[in-house]
Parts: sequence; structure tokens; C-alpha cells
Amino acid sequence: ASAWTKSSILRRIRQGYFGIIAFVMSCIFIIDLGLYGFWGFRLDATPIFYFFSSPKDAMASVSFWFILLGILAMLIYAAILYGIFYAVLIREKAPLKIPYQRQYVSLVLLLLTAALFIPIRGGFSVSTMNLSKVYYSQNQRMNHAAINPAFSFMYSATHQNNFDKQYRFMDPKVAVTDSIPQILNTQRPNIIFIILESFSTHLMETMGGQPNVAVNMDKFGKEGVLFTNFYANSFRTDRGLASIISGYPGQPSTSIMKYPEKTDGLPSIPRSLKNAGYSLEYYYGGDADFTNMRSYLVSSGIEKIISETDFPLSERPGKWGAPDHTLFQRFLKDLKEEKQQEPFFKIVQTSSSHEPFEVPFYRLDDKVLNAFAYADSCVGDFVRQYKETPMWKNTLIVLVPDHLGAYPRPVENPLEGHTIPLI
Repeated sequence: ASAWTKSSILRRIRQGYFGIIAFVMSCIFIIDLGLYGFWGFRLDATPIFYFFSSPKDAMASVSFWFILLGILAMLIYAAILYGIFYAVLIREKAPLKIPYQRQYVSLVLLLLTAALFIPIRGGFSVSTMNLSKVYYSQNQRMNHAAINPAFSFMYSATHQNNFDKQYRFMDPKVAVTDSIPQILNTQRPNIIFIILESFSTHLMETMGGQPNVAVNMDKFGKEGVLFTNFYANSFRTDRGLASIISGYPGQPSTSIMKYPEKTDGLPSIPRSLKNAGYSLEYYYGGDADFTNMRSYLVSSGIEKIISETDFPLSERPGKWGAPDHTLFQRFLKDLKEEKQQEPFFKIVQTSSSHEPFEVPFYRLDDKVLNAFAYADSCVGDFVRQYKETPMWKNTLIVLVPDHLGAYPRPVENPLEGHTIPLI
């Protein structure tokens, strides 16, 4: 608007806008500073819930002086912020001039404003901006220190869900088994978890599914222990991972991985094995920041994460980064060439059997089934090569999908849409 008029109204609008922003930011930062010592996680929408549901109890948790000093600190911080805003953005050192070609100036400003979508979103990759972007350390306090509390608060406030709508699918008596067979020849094997993107029993002939697709999974099912009454806990990878790694039930309308302050406290297989002396690594050809995955993996105890940025640009031609054969080649190369601290627990997460199903492999005419056949072949090649290494005799390989994906559609019985193999 300042390209078209010199009206003093614009100045008053700027004063009001930056006054509000200074006050809101001071509230967020001071509240975060005061509460972190009590809660152990950065500010989210929780204080709003407490204040509006039970303001008396919320205020009773802290002393009068604590509240008074907090309010005083907010006012001082707001005044300092507004002073900076005034000196840089509000105060006019010289009268603003109306540009000669105001229509072009307006168009350029409009395009630049629209371009802000790119940094707000977090770039051009499939992963949008989230708290996971700043997680970098095994020390959680360092990760928390890297979080912007204003972003954390806004992110939480816009990702609220009704957790009270969740439910249990099975009766606890039905879900619990009373015997565990002994299937290993050692008490402390090396363990490799291979998490298969979108696989299902419908792709396995041995499970009554499509023939000539997951031929290696059919073979492994006969060689190993195949669980035939097994269900995915959700329909998205972020929820499936929390179920596989933490035993956390998938929820219909939300993802626990989007709440780092909650995943920090979840139990996990990696952390339990780490406490038992296992070394931990995670391999994924895609973006490890997708849906806060990195923060979840770090809080789960994972020490080393190999992801998209660890592969050369020439090796990640697809939308989801490095294809599965490249991922397994890197994984096998590291296993052979790097000195392994045994026992180890390594997780490999595939990604090629996902939309848009573009893979460097051509065996089946159906694009979707061909992508699954490709992922299956990559796993088969890896296992065949791994069998030739000395580590094979002391390794347990676990094959499990994160959820059922694009095939088949539709299913008559909704429950059939979640049947997956565990081998």
C-alpha cells in the first residue's frame, strides 16, 4: 500500500501491528523460559489448554512473585522488541516517496511475498518445516535449546487433535499370548530390521495374494518364521514407525511423531537394546526430517542416521531420494568395510514402493506391482549377499511393513486393508 499512498494511516497500522507482535513474542519467550524448568520441553499449546480448562489450578501451580516477575519480564522484553521494531521498521528517517512505476513495484512486492511460501514451507523437498529440522544431538537438552519456542507454539496450536476419540481394536485377553517359542541359537544376535514401505499379504502368493510379485518374501516366509495373523497399526509411515519401534498404538486422526515432547518419553526397542550394549544405526534413502522422523529417532536412542543427504545427488533421482537398490548397496558396503561394533541393531527403511512408483526396474506391466516387485528384489539381493558374510550366522533379520499401501484397492472387508506379513 505504501507504493500508492503517503497516508499516515499506514504508519499507525505498522505501529499497532508491531506492538502486537512484540507483546505476543515476549509472552511466548518468557512463558517458555519460565515453564521449561518444570516441564522439560519447549512451549507448545498446552498452557492454553490448562488456562482455559482450569485457570485457577493453572495459576496455583506457581507463586505470586513468580507470576509478577514473569509479567514484568514480558513488559520489559516487549518494550525492547518494540524499540527495535520502531528504530528499524516504523520510524521514517526521510519521507517515503511514491515510486514512478507503482504498478510494477506492487507486482514485484506481490511476487516476493508469494515467494515467502518457500522458506515457510521449508524448501522444495517432500518434507515440510517441522521441529525435527533442528534435532542434531544425543543430548536432548541441546536439541530443545535449538527449538524456536514461537515456532513450536504455532506448530502445536495448528496441529491439535482430539486424543479422546481413540479406541482399542482388540480385547486385551485376545491380544496377549501366553508362550514364546525359542527360535534363536544365541541370546545376543545382531539384529537387522527391514521396514518395507507399504507391503501387504496381498502381494504374497503364500498368503493367498498376487503371484509372481513378492517372490523373495514368499521364499523368506518358508525359510523363516512367518506370522500369518498380523496387522499394520495404521495407514501412514510416521504412525507405523512409532508402532514398530515403540509399540505405540496407531491412532486414526493424529500422529504421535508430530509431538516431539511426547515421543521423548516413549519406550523404544533401540533404546532398550542400547542399554543392553547394542550399537544403533538407521538407514533411509529419503528425507529423515519428514514428519519429525529425526527427532523421534534421536529420542529413541539412534546414534547414527544415514539419509538422503548422505547419498550423492546422482544417486537420488526420484521424489523419495535414493532408490532401494542404492540404499541396500550403501548398507551392505558399510557392513563390509566399516568395523562393526557387535552386537548391533540396524534399521533399514525402504521407500521405492510408494507413489509415484517410479523405479529402475521393469518386470511387470502393472506400474504399482512392478514397484513392489522391485523393492522385493532389492531385499532379496541384499539377503543373498549378506548370507555370504561371516555376520550371517549371528544375525536375526526382521522383515515388517510399516503399513499396507496402494494395492489392492478397494477391499471389501476394512480389516483386510491392514493385513501385513511379519517374517
